Amino acid sequence: MTSTPFQRARSDEQRAVRRQAILDTAAAMLVEMPVAQVSLNELSRRVGLAKSNVLRYFESREAVLLELLDVASREWLEQLDPAFAAAVADAGTGYRGDRLVAALAATLTARPVLCDLVSAQAAVLERNVSPAVAAEYKRAAIGNAETLGRLIGSYVPELGEGDAMRFAAVTIMVTGAVWTHSHPTPAMLAVYETDPTLAAMRLDFTAALRQTLEVLLSGLLARAAGQPGGGLGRGGEADHL
Repeated sequence: MTSTPFQRARSDEQRAVRRQAILDTAAAMLVEMPVAQVSLNELSRRVGLAKSNVLRYFESREAVLLELLDVASREWLEQLDPAFAAAVADAGTGYRGDRLVAALAATLTARPVLCDLVSAQAAVLERNVSPAVAAEYKRAAIGNAETLGRLIGSYVPELGEGDAMRFAAVTIMVTGAVWTHSHPTPAMLAVYETDPTLAAMRLDFTAALRQTLEVLLSGLLARAAGQPGGGLGRGGEADHL
């Protein structure tokens, strides 16, 4: 699909509209295809601009996608508070950790574009941007991680502020890693289908993310409680039965 070519933007308002059109078009492409397939040429074609004109607003394809990653992250964070509240409602102390992790995994599973962008962040999206764009993105990313940490800490206060922030940061990194490994290439899928002994290596994103975060949260809680094992979450449920 192509759009009618824009006339030259002559005001700040027109430039803002054009910039948003580029972001909206790239966001629509991400619904159709993975990050790796989003090209600057196709983005330019769909938005109805020459590639050189797109580059007047964003210095690279990666700069566009980093901004979309920030937007997607903030949209996700806006939905987390009610999701956490529903997940831990009426939960005993020994169950809040696991229920919060389940909510995290479920909300991320529901946002495949965000997960795909997170998986590409360090290895791809941060590789073709200027220091100015990188700094702007990192400031936004730190702010988003701090928001996630505060939310987590408000529902699992036993963590303490420091560990809530650590858990938030690792959640983002683990999400990207698990997404990559749970979305193998066509060649790997073919191998898994033909060789049952290798199919065990195939990961389910939601289950793998949830299990990994459960272990991490249980360990942090056990350390916070000064215990060699147990604590809150699945590892410590027996203490509260």
